[in-house]
Amino acid sequence: MRTKPLLLTLSLLALPIALAGQGPAPVAAPAPSLDPARLQKPLGEDWPTYSGDYTGKRYSALTQVDRTSVKRLSLAWTARVTAGNGGGGGGGRFRFGGGPPVTVGGGGPDNLPAVPANVKGTPLMVNGVLYVTSPDNAWALDARDGRELWHYFWRTKGSTPIANRGVGIWKDYLYFVTPDNFFVSLDAKTGKERWNKEHADFDQQYFSTMAPIVIDNHVIVGTGNDIDSPGYIQSFDPETGEVQWRFYTVPMKAGDPGLDTWPNLQSAKYGGGHPWLPGVYDPETRLYIFGTGNPIPAYTAGRGEGDNLYTCSLVAVNVDTGKMAWAFQTSPHDMHDWDSAQTPILFEATIKGKPRKLVSTAARNGYFFTVDRVTGEHILTTKYGEATNWAKSVDKKGSVRRNPIKDPTIPGALTSPTSGGTINWEPPAYSPDTKLFYVTERNGFSIYYLTDPDPRGSMGLGGKEEVSVGSTGSYLTAIDPTTGKIVWRRPYPSAGGGFGGGGGGGGLLTTAGKLVFAGDAGGNFVAYDAETGTPIWHSRIGSISNAAVTYMLDGRQHILVAAGDTLYAFAIYE
Repeated sequence: MRTKPLLLTLSLLALPIALAGQGPAPVAAPAPSLDPARLQKPLGEDWPTYSGDYTGKRYSALTQVDRTSVKRLSLAWTARVTAGNGGGGGGGRFRFGGGPPVTVGGGGPDNLPAVPANVKGTPLMVNGVLYVTSPDNAWALDARDGRELWHYFWRTKGSTPIANRGVGIWKDYLYFVTPDNFFVSLDAKTGKERWNKEHADFDQQYFSTMAPIVIDNHVIVGTGNDIDSPGYIQSFDPETGEVQWRFYTVPMKAGDPGLDTWPNLQSAKYGGGHPWLPGVYDPETRLYIFGTGNPIPAYTAGRGEGDNLYTCSLVAVNVDTGKMAWAFQTSPHDMHDWDSAQTPILFEATIKGKPRKLVSTAARNGYFFTVDRVTGEHILTTKYGEATNWAKSVDKKGSVRRNPIKDPTIPGALTSPTSGGTINWEPPAYSPDTKLFYVTERNGFSIYYLTDPDPRGSMGLGGKEEVSVGSTGSYLTAIDPTTGKIVWRRPYPSAGGGFGGGGGGGGLLTTAGKLVFAGDAGGNFVAYDAETGTPIWHSRIGSISNAAVTYMLDGRQHILVAAGDTLYAFAIYE
């Protein structure tokens, strides 16, 4: 294997840690100067937002790495990032007296241990610099060799450090959220903090993971919570951090749309529906389209028998006003914690002889949906989870109706999928070349036991026990989103050599080289043929923790992916 040399940059050594707004200025990274209008253009040589562009496709037009050349893909560099205020990272290079500058922010205690780094989010690459996150941490790395340029560490008050999905970028500024619900802006050149704003109430046990989405002069952020609370998204001013508007995903007052689908206002306004993953954006309609989470309580009675709008739904809001244009519910009255917060995908196709602007989502409940993204009109609903067994019917509006005998019961109900879902948070991908929607499909079974039939004692995710009892297999699955038909399934091998385990890593990437990149349960990073699903190349680097990205730099296409705290960049060297 030929490896690109890793260069030691002495100018970055032995630099002190600086508190936010104090001490010497960190060494500057190149100015990103990302005009927000750039995000409305097709994805090029960089990767400037969570999904690459606003469509959610995770599709790159780069072709240097294709079905033939991918066999020559080799490791270009690695970089390990270290959480906390003591520096770290840098691809294993020696350090003489220190490392790249660390800026410390946040108001939490000094002695609270840092959560070990785990890169589940999407790195951005702009102007030769990578921006990488883990809960409470952000780093800038040189995209050529992984050299760390600066590190920002947030001293947390606590909360749930389950993940951080990445940063948003506007001109020369970065934005990310912390587990204890602060919305932080950094100078992209230095890593110094510009300001921070509390965007959700820590005392109500909200927690934050979403990668902010930048749209013109709006920065969109959503909430997460597993306890009784309302979900919402907010739009912030990128200069000041002031709130421009807030949209609640559940009814909050008398007269709000959807209130008649709840037993009363009290149950609605504490009913969940958290939008904890990034959505997509249609510049023509000015609609931001996103998925919402499950209703609360998740597994027990107390929500009547109504649909519990707008939980487990696709929702479209006007990005300038925060007003809802339409909504489509994928799991009316969900009873299994099957969030529909997954990032959807925008595409165009001809349906019944008519060109349509569409949005599709593969939901956690094992069903696939396509709707008109302008009007919200239902186009199709199909089951993509091979073992999915919880539904009784699909109504005339395309919503899936549950079979109550598959709800958690005192004697137990054997149900597929598990609460983890057929897919969870991992982003799918779509290729305009093959016209296929790619998603990880997991077919697990659980027995759901109801342990507390009184909803007053079973807030949030309480009141049930779940016992995993097996699987019929996990796959990389290709779906025709205009018909819902499965075009092919490629089994993910399990770590034990069988085909019942997990796979998919942290999501998918597809390219014009007719490739799909994913991780499998054996610790392999794999390139699949996008037309057939045949694996062509792999490298065993450990459990893949995020969706790969690709970028072109100095005439060479890089494929970048993370396994826990380490990033791996692959490229072709002649």
